[in-house]
Amino acid sequence: MKKVLIFLVFLSLPLLSVGQNDIATNKNSDTIETTTKKEDTQSKKETTDSSKFKSELMNLNHKKSNDIISIKAYRKSLQIKVKTIKLC
Repeated sequence: MKKVLIFLVFLSLPLLSVGQNDIATNKNSDTIETTTKKEDTQSKKETTDSSKFKSELMNLNHKKSNDIISIKAYRKSLQIKVKTIKLC
């Protein structure tokens, strides 16, 4: 069991050292990160606009469905018969 743990430690040490080297290279590419952040803000604005539109549409559909339900309930309460036209 000790041999297996020692073997895993020897395998994990090189992986940890490679991970530390990658962090140092990311510090040199600060200008690239700023350009990608600008693109991300544009896409965020587009998604917020589309989400606002979707929420308004859902709200409008909810209002329409409530109006339709209330009209049907009103007709039933007055016992008005409505002719339905069937299209073939």
